Parts: sequence; C-alpha cells; structure tokens
Amino acid sequence: MRAWELLASTSVQGIANDMKLYRRGDEYSIKTGYSELMNSRMHSSEDVLAELGCKHLRHKAKTRVLIGGLGMGFTLAEALKHLGNDAEIVVAELVPEVIQWNQTHLSALADHPLKDSRVSIYQGDVAELIRHEKQNFDAILLDVDNGPEGLTRQENGALYSLNGLKASMLALRLHGMLGVWSAFPEPRFTKRMIQAGFKTKEIPCRAFGKKGSKHMVWLGEKT
Repeated sequence: MRAWELLASTSVQGIANDMKLYRRGDEYSIKTGYSELMNSRMHSSEDVLAELGCKHLRHKAKTRVLIGGLGMGFTLAEALKHLGNDAEIVVAELVPEVIQWNQTHLSALADHPLKDSRVSIYQGDVAELIRHEKQNFDAILLDVDNGPEGLTRQENGALYSLNGLKASMLALRLHGMLGVWSAFPEPRFTKRMIQAGFKTKEIPCRAFGKKGSKHMVWLGEKT
C-alpha cells in the first residue's frame, strides 16, 4: 500500500498536536496526533448535514447561511446545491492554513466551492460571529470538532453549551435551522437542544454512503 505523504502542517492554539495534511494517491486526510479529523473518502454525513439543513431554502429568495468549519469543503459544496443564485453563505474557519489548503491542495475535491460567488470566508471563531448576529441567518451548520463536547479543542465546548445554543437561536430567523454534526451520538446534547428551544430531530448517518462509522446529525428548527 502506498505510504501517506505529508503535504503541510500547522500549529493550532488549544490543540496539543500539530494539524497535518496528508495525501495518499487521490485520498487526503487531516490529522492531529493519531486522531483523524477528516478524510476525503468519508464525507457522506457532512453531505447529510448540508442537505437537510438547506434543502428547505431552495426556493426562498436571498437566503443567508452560516457554516462553522470549512473542513475539506464538502459541507459547503453540498449546501450550494440547495440554495438559490442570490443566496449568501458565510464560512467561518478558525485555522487560516485550512483555508489555504482548500484554496490549493483540496480545492478540486469538492469542485472548487470557495470560487462560488455566493461564498465568503470569515477567518475566526464561529462562536464569536454567532454572538454578534441577531435574526440574520436562515440556517447555521456546525461541523466544528468531532462532536458537541469539544474533544479536539476544549474551547469548542462553549459553542455547544446551553448558552451557545441559545446564541444560535438568536442568530437565526424564524423557522431557521440549526444543524450540528458529530462523530458519535450524544443523548445529553439532544436534551440540551430541546432545552434551548429548538424543535429537534436526531438523524443517524454513515461516514461513507451506507457503510463506515456511525455518525449523528441534529436538526433544530426555530419555531
């Protein structure tokens, strides 16, 4: 089997190990230490997050969507499929090198979504952006860390806390949708979303089509 080739590396505040980008043939992987954060062959659950979070907006004019976490661009690419030509998508990404990787090494994986005129990048903490927005988004899609407990970066936990969820509620327009991706189920988070006021659904899904690891997507509607 072909060995992984290290393409780039960067340190991230709050993460003990460097974040590294690898390539093996046409497969890409981003890891910290021994933990794989994302893999280009396994993005079906990210597609589900974007589809379910945005498909109700297909025929709505001038929609505005916030995506927390650029990853490898798959969530963004899927969201673009379900939005009109006058939509605006803001992608918040904390790590500037991840943005650079998506503009270079990873750009073609999801058919160059950052080149779409509907997309703008906010380089910074998505939680800070959410706190400064009031009734300004039709959907917020969060794919930050490996789930709602901030496993990779402890500071991410605040985004999924009760106060963090209430901030997302305030940032959404009426009938806006909050979508949250996780690498694992978390019943306590379901209760937290309901407590924050969201009409909540749990959607189990797989990492690779109908195969691979079991992931979870939560959808919460502001009613």
